[in-house]
Amino acid sequence: MEDVLVPIMVVGMLFIGLPWLIFHYVTRWKSAATLTSEDERLLDEMHEMARRLDDRLQTIERIMTAENPAWRSIAADPANIGIEDVHAARRLGQ
Repeated sequence: MEDVLVPIMVVGMLFIGLPWLIFHYVTRWKSAATLTSEDERLLDEMHEMARRLDDRLQTIERIMTAENPAWRSIAADPANIGIEDVHAARRLGQ
């Protein structure tokens, strides 16, 4: 009896259990990989916020350029141009 039962169980596990297990996790993987509606809404909000921040930055740059066209050279990173050059550029800008 045991000689017949073990091969039947092994064949059942190979041809039924193993494919079921593989398809089960493939289905879970595919459903987890898609964006939910809340994810899409969050991405839309983040895109809109980034667009508004970009618009604000462009407005600030336009205002600063209108007030002082050389503001970019004055506001340069001191590490890149040297501290002495920053002081000289500030004196020239004022």
